[in-house]
Amino acid sequence: MKELINLDSELLRNSSILESGHSFEGQRLEILNLCKLFLDLNLDIVKSHHRQGAVGSSVVEAITQTVDQLVDFMFQAVSTDLDPDGFGACTLVAIGGYGRGELNPISDLDLMFLHEGRHPEFAQSVAERMLYLLWDLKLDVGYSVRTFKDCLEMSDRDITARTALLDSRYLAGDEALFESYQKTVMSQVLAKDTQGFIQAKIEEREKRFSKYGSSVYILEPNIKEGEGGLRDLHSALWIARVRFKASSLRDLLRKGLLTEKETRDFEQAFEYLWRVRNELHFLSQRKNDQLHFEHQVNIAAYLGYQDSKTGLAVEHFMQDYYAHATFVEHISSSLIAKASLKEEGTFRFLGIINRRNLEEGFYILRGELGIQNPALLAEDPTRIMLAFELAQRHEVDLSIALKGHLRETLPLMRSKERNSRRTASSFLNILRSSKGVVKTLRDMHHLQVLNYIIPEFGRIFCKVQHDAYHIYTVDVHSIFAVEEITRLWDGSRAETHPTLTRVAADVEKRELLLLACLLHDIGKGHGSDHCKRGAEMIPRIARRLGLKKEDTNRLQFLVVNHLRMSRTAQRRDLNDEKLIIEFARSMEMSENLNMLYLLTYADLRAVGPDVWSDWKGFLLEELYLKSFQVLEKGHFRLERRTEKVRNRMRKVVDLLEDDIAPRTVKELLRNMSTPHLLSHPLTELAEQIRLIESRGSSAVAVQVDHDEEHGFSRVMIATLNTEGLFSWITGAMSANGINILGALIRTLRNGVVLDVLQVTGGTGEIITDEHRWSSLRDDLVSVIEGRVRVDELVEKRRSSMNLMEKAIPRFPNRVQIHNEISDQYSVIDVYAHDCVGLLYAISRTLTELGLTIGVSKISTTVDQVTDTFYVQDIFGSKIRDEAKLEQITQSLLAALDEL
Repeated sequence: MKELINLDSELLRNSSILESGHSFEGQRLEILNLCKLFLDLNLDIVKSHHRQGAVGSSVVEAITQTVDQLVDFMFQAVSTDLDPDGFGACTLVAIGGYGRGELNPISDLDLMFLHEGRHPEFAQSVAERMLYLLWDLKLDVGYSVRTFKDCLEMSDRDITARTALLDSRYLAGDEALFESYQKTVMSQVLAKDTQGFIQAKIEEREKRFSKYGSSVYILEPNIKEGEGGLRDLHSALWIARVRFKASSLRDLLRKGLLTEKETRDFEQAFEYLWRVRNELHFLSQRKNDQLHFEHQVNIAAYLGYQDSKTGLAVEHFMQDYYAHATFVEHISSSLIAKASLKEEGTFRFLGIINRRNLEEGFYILRGELGIQNPALLAEDPTRIMLAFELAQRHEVDLSIALKGHLRETLPLMRSKERNSRRTASSFLNILRSSKGVVKTLRDMHHLQVLNYIIPEFGRIFCKVQHDAYHIYTVDVHSIFAVEEITRLWDGSRAETHPTLTRVAADVEKRELLLLACLLHDIGKGHGSDHCKRGAEMIPRIARRLGLKKEDTNRLQFLVVNHLRMSRTAQRRDLNDEKLIIEFARSMEMSENLNMLYLLTYADLRAVGPDVWSDWKGFLLEELYLKSFQVLEKGHFRLERRTEKVRNRMRKVVDLLEDDIAPRTVKELLRNMSTPHLLSHPLTELAEQIRLIESRGSSAVAVQVDHDEEHGFSRVMIATLNTEGLFSWITGAMSANGINILGALIRTLRNGVVLDVLQVTGGTGEIITDEHRWSSLRDDLVSVIEGRVRVDELVEKRRSSMNLMEKAIPRFPNRVQIHNEISDQYSVIDVYAHDCVGLLYAISRTLTELGLTIGVSKISTTVDQVTDTFYVQDIFGSKIRDEAKLEQITQSLLAALDEL
């Protein structure tokens, strides 16, 4: 690195600033300009050094060295005209991160002006002058002016203050005073109420996790405060230093409390996080420790990551980041656990008496599983899996010591041990158990044992998908999916999901379903089409686990089809009898359908809190029940419709006989198409007739019903058919902040249109405010009567939102058109970023192209939308002309780009 500028020898060479006889106020501007020049020159050198690939510690040391020179010079410059006799009465001390010498480009400076108490005026004057200079330099400074007594009182009252004092470092002023401070104050800070300090720091750690994310695998992690970040390392070292009265990490090594390897692990962990944080600070140009999406992309580029067949550069970077964060969490937790243990000698005698011996050298002591001789693991590495099986069976934790031994022995688990019957048997026993499955899998994942026994799973370890809705890494998502199934089995979801709970209770081979959850995304470690790639790996995994052919085939079926059910439910017309029959036929047997239903549910629930919704659950259940009914009948033929239609019409007439004349009801029913009459419940058909009749001579009639159980409202709109009607409806709803989930557009032969829509509020809630529904009715009437332009309503809504959108990864807009899904319609799938007026823009474009919409389904996942439209041309036919299909595609893409 180019040598840093030396303030004393290079910038002060011809300056009289530090000479006596000059007043501070007379030289203040010169002092400030000199300090600014020095700081700017050195930070530019440091930034250049960093961008050329300097290690994190080198940059941190250079920044700290620069600031040390700066504050030392300032201390002298501001005190030249103060009482010389008072000069020795003040010492400038760095505390906190600055005290540790760990300054990143935009780090805070924590300063303490320490004085004896007899002459505070000198210390206060120095502090005031220095602080205004530092603030003028735009530095973020935390400060205090204290005596020894103040420090001890603050340390007793405030755990944060005590922690900051642990990292005290001399900067300038009276060195003798600082030495006295170390003997008087620091000795007490280290020694006082050790157990209380440790407990307080552990509680503080838990609160920090709850604020910044209690998982290493947060989408946009906080590199300082998040789990697996810098604060984890700091907390572990603070606790260990207080527990073992050590001054530093190296002091812990000297005292034999850390091994050379453990010390190197900590140093390398700091090195990696500092390098990433340095770049984050240089990019942000402000105080920021959150790895936002846009920063992730830039940091990946800085670190030299590149796109590959298996993922984007940013995904490779974040996979490494999460793997590192996992390791940080492990070494930090291990040191905290070691420091938290009470003296072993106290329990040695009682331990011998209370220890419960198990098979093969394992034992239980104080609720933890241990091993008498670690060499037993190296002698037979299959005992690694036995350790987890025993811990689960006896409902105890793995001891810290045993976890360390398991990690050390893992490399000895080669193909022979991995493929052994004993390893497979222990693993399957863990999955079959009725208790502790998720906890055991999490322990196996944390210690990376899963990566060894299922190497294919290792390819998705900490694997990231760079989007806004995959909240967790692929491996953690898979374990969460397992947890969702166990919640069905333990009855936690019985009230909210009775059908799923019932289906889950009937699963015979529970381990097979959990394997499907664990392995459904393993193909994501191998690039595109992960369903197919994952399914191709299943036979090899099944052989290692000793699965029968029937179980292997079912597991493979579940992995290859794990996205199919959710896509069908959310994007396709579930009133299409042919579609249901074809889907049911592909399931082959009810057990496949049952397990795919459960896997689909668990997969959706485990993606993130904003992905699952009651509406999606409702659609899934509808597809499941309809398909199950077809399978139970045992044949896959379309039913004869004529007699069924006549029976339904007769029953609707009976339902309405007290309200509407039978002749009127029959006439309206005859104007409805056969699919219309067959796809709605009888009570709903009766409500539709009532609504149509209630319209009278009005422009529009609207009815709203709330489905509290499934979390949406059903809106029925009756009016006369006119070109562009559906786009008007979508625009009016968008203007009123109403989110459309799905829509059926029923056009009667007499020109009446009946739209049935499922909707929620903008944040997924049921809208109970009648004013909003009244506003919708008024807007619909105004638009239909031509008094208001719908695009003006939408634009007004868009402007009123006035949102500064957060930068998140966006995917290119896509349009796909299918002619094989439906017998009557061409099906258009539109993939786009969600925004106000999106559905209106699409439906308006389709209208302008001369297309009629029969069914619309909207699937929203956080910021990404898949809108599906069943359309016909003006002749009521599918669109088959290639030129027309291309025109539709390009017109839709152009409309999306305009948004």
